[in-house]
Amino acid sequence: MNQIEEIRMQVMWNRLISVVEEQAMTLLRTAFSTSVREAGDLSAGVYNARGEMLAQAVTGTPGHVNTMAEALQHFINEIPREEMYPGDTYVTNDPWKGTGHLHDITMVSPSFNGDELIGFFACTAHVVDVGGRGFGADGKSVYEEGIQIPVMKFAERGEVNKHLLKLLRANVREANQVIGDFYSLAACNDVGHKRLIEMLREVDLPNLEKLGQFILSRTHKAMMERIADLPKGAWSNDMMTDGYDDQIRLVAEVAIADDGVTVDLTGTAPMSRWGINVPLIYTKAYACYALKCVVAPDIPNNAASLAVFHVTSPTNILNAARPAPVSVRHVLGHMVPDLILGALAKALPGQVLAEGAAALWNVHISVRPEAGKDGRRAEVLMFNSGGMGARPTLDGLSATAFPSGVHTMPIEATEHTGPIVVWRKELRPDSGGDGKYRGGLGQVIEIAPAEGHEFEFSAMFDRVTAAPRGRDGGRDGALGSVMLDDGTVMKPKGWQFVPAGRRLVLKAPGGGGFGDPAKRSEDARAEDRVRGYVTESDK
Repeated sequence: MNQIEEIRMQVMWNRLISVVEEQAMTLLRTAFSTSVREAGDLSAGVYNARGEMLAQAVTGTPGHVNTMAEALQHFINEIPREEMYPGDTYVTNDPWKGTGHLHDITMVSPSFNGDELIGFFACTAHVVDVGGRGFGADGKSVYEEGIQIPVMKFAERGEVNKHLLKLLRANVREANQVIGDFYSLAACNDVGHKRLIEMLREVDLPNLEKLGQFILSRTHKAMMERIADLPKGAWSNDMMTDGYDDQIRLVAEVAIADDGVTVDLTGTAPMSRWGINVPLIYTKAYACYALKCVVAPDIPNNAASLAVFHVTSPTNILNAARPAPVSVRHVLGHMVPDLILGALAKALPGQVLAEGAAALWNVHISVRPEAGKDGRRAEVLMFNSGGMGARPTLDGLSATAFPSGVHTMPIEATEHTGPIVVWRKELRPDSGGDGKYRGGLGQVIEIAPAEGHEFEFSAMFDRVTAAPRGRDGGRDGALGSVMLDDGTVMKPKGWQFVPAGRRLVLKAPGGGGFGDPAKRSEDARAEDRVRGYVTESDK
């Protein structure tokens, strides 16, 4: 390939990323659920005709993007090529073939240029309800957790499957929101397809083969160069998490060889009887994300960059077998990067950030009128985050969703969704672990039912009994807590009740510190005090 042609291919690669970014923005702008529209809990990507991911949108989460990269093969395996037509859209929420739990809807659309199948567009989003017990850890099997949609057609030749829509309406609490999100997902794939065809016609290419080969070959070469620079060997790490009733242990060994990086999760706790289990497809997604953050954060994410990472595990809580309950799989799934990074910190001392809150402090609220009073029922999902661990040269970010990358929803959008009042949402002083670099702060959130209402909430929190650990002498971040405003202690997981007149108080954990606290500069400590990040006189 001559230099001019290589430049042309690189420009088209950038154009392809723009195509999928517009695909994702279409979903953001048309989604009904606040988790998608306000928090960006979604993903979008384009694939070649063999189902290899060529580009992903920057907008979105690793848990969606990286699972979707593997999920597309399940669609190809289950829908024969001769049954694929222009105008088709396929759907599933199968946790083992999609993104790990029933609340995530994955849609795939074949992309045709004339009669030739040239690729696929795929997208994923978290919907507010899928029926069953609701979004929580209380289920004893996946059958209790909501309606299961096998890989099937949402639309054929542009005609929507009305029978599927009837089934959805009969099984979910927020039918208009859920079905609205289904149409938004389908529409975003349509936008991606239209923009791709426009691009190919403009540059006079019949399909994605030439561009795809350029993308994947260049990415593979770049990844192998990065791996060649890494130390070779195997390093282990373990960590404790809250679990449901009792703490559970996660274990990983990271082995770096000339041809790639392998993660082995042998030794991790067995499957739980509660809905905190994680299908391997989701565990892989976050394990690969952690590896890529260290090995090659600047190399685009696609099939070639993911192919050099391998994740293996016996059946356990991070490789749960059907029909295990998996509704709250994100909690332990979000712990996987800290687990992997702890092993990498031994291979690359002084170069890896400390542990953070990791798991989102999501709260799902089912609000209803008090008995005998008029009012409104609603399902409200609120995304919150604790602090990130301190970095090798910088303080940790406060109230930031790492590793998921979702946004915090504006209070106004949350209160508009249902009859609740958010009385307080602010940074939590003294929650970041001390160190040469301080851990990020958690936050304090107070939520109450609106007058004349009460609510149940699904707790799906962690780091309440097992704090985020500091690195290289840094101190641990503060533990989280869940209680009512009268001091009643609530469980970190499971559905619980908040009566009228009471407030739910969430204190999200802070991130661990990095380095010896004695080496923190006086200027940094003074600034912490001025900003109110630290109030204790000995810090």
